[in-house]
Amino acid sequence: MLIVSGFWACSSVSKPQKNAKEGLKIIAYVAGYEDFDPAKVDATKVTHINYAFANIVDGNVQFELATDKAKIGSLMKLKKQNPKLKILYSIGGWVWSDQFSNIAAYQNSRIQFAKSAVKLMKSYGFDGIDIDWEFPGQRAEDNVFRPSDKENFTLLLAELRNQLEIQTKLDNKHYLLTIAAAADQEYINHTDLGKAHQYLDFINVMCYDFYNGWMYQTGHHANLYPSKNEKFGGNSISQSVAMLLKTAVPANKLVLGIPFYGRKWTGVEPQNNGLYQSAHSGSEIIASWKIAEELKSGKFQKLYDESAKASYLWNAQDKVFMSYETPKEIELKSKFIKEKGLGGAMFWEYSLDNNQELLDTLFESINRN
Repeated sequence: MLIVSGFWACSSVSKPQKNAKEGLKIIAYVAGYEDFDPAKVDATKVTHINYAFANIVDGNVQFELATDKAKIGSLMKLKKQNPKLKILYSIGGWVWSDQFSNIAAYQNSRIQFAKSAVKLMKSYGFDGIDIDWEFPGQRAEDNVFRPSDKENFTLLLAELRNQLEIQTKLDNKHYLLTIAAAADQEYINHTDLGKAHQYLDFINVMCYDFYNGWMYQTGHHANLYPSKNEKFGGNSISQSVAMLLKTAVPANKLVLGIPFYGRKWTGVEPQNNGLYQSAHSGSEIIASWKIAEELKSGKFQKLYDESAKASYLWNAQDKVFMSYETPKEIELKSKFIKEKGLGGAMFWEYSLDNNQELLDTLFESINRN
C-alpha cells in the first residue's frame, strides 16, 4: 500500500471534527440538472445541502452544466435564512462515476484530483465535498472498475482529507468530507468502510432502490423492515444498517437516506395486488408530486405492508404497481434513526417533493423529542 503524502501516519489530520453537538442532520440533495429553482429551498428545515453533480474531466473536477453557476449562487444565498447551513457539492453520481477508478488507482492522479476538488470547492464557497462513486469494484452505468478499487477508494478519501486539512490550516475552518454509500452487502464487500470512515465526517446511506429499474418484478424499494411476503431476496433499511454497523463505522456517522420519489412498474401480474409479481418492464422513477397527481385518477388502491412498514399502490385496471413514500414511513424512519443512534436523515431529491409534504414531516419528526 502506497503512503499518500505521509497522510496515513498523521493522526491529527485523519480524524474529522465530531458533529455530535450539532444534533441530527437533515441533508437535502439538490440536483442541478432538474428544472428547479434552488432559491425555493426552505433552508430552515435542512442542516446540509449537497449540490449534485460535478464531473471528472482529464483527472480534474469541474461543473458541466451552463446553469450550475447561477444555481449554486442561489443556494449560497440561502445562508441568509439559515446561517448554520452547510453547503457541499457532490462529485460523480450514476452517470459521472466512470473515471473514479482511473483517478483512484495512482498516487499522482489522486493528488491531482483532490487538489482540483478543493480548488473548485473554494472557488464557489462550498463547505465541503461529497463523493458519490457508483460503485467501487462493481459495474454500474458505464464505469471503469478494478478489484483494487477497494483499497484505492480509501486512499482517495485519505488524499481528499489531506488536501482539505491543508485548506483548513489556511482558513481556520473545518471542511466536510462525506460519501454517498450503497446499502447492500456487495458495496460493503467492495469497500473498506472500517478504515475509510476515519477520513469522513459522515456517510449518506442510499436506503432506496432495493427494487429498481433493472428488476422486472415489483417490490418495496425503501422498506424499513423485511417483508413477510418477500420472495426475491430484497433488502431493507434495518438489514442495511445492521450490515454497515458490522464494518465498525460508528452509528452516528451513518445518515439514513430517504427517497422523495417512488418506483412504478407497468404490465404487472395481478396476484397479491401486484406486490412481488413479475412485470413487463423495469421500474421508472416517479416524483412524489407526480404520484399525488396519479392518485387523482381514482384508479389506485392504497395498500400497506405491515411487516415491511411500507406503503404501495395498485391499479388493477391498468396493472400498474407503485412503491412509494408517505409521511407515515417518514415518521417511522425518524424514530428508527433515533433508536439506532444514527446521524440523521438524507433525502434524494428536493425538487421531487414540491409541496414539501415529506420534508415537513421529516423536519417535525426528526426534531421531536
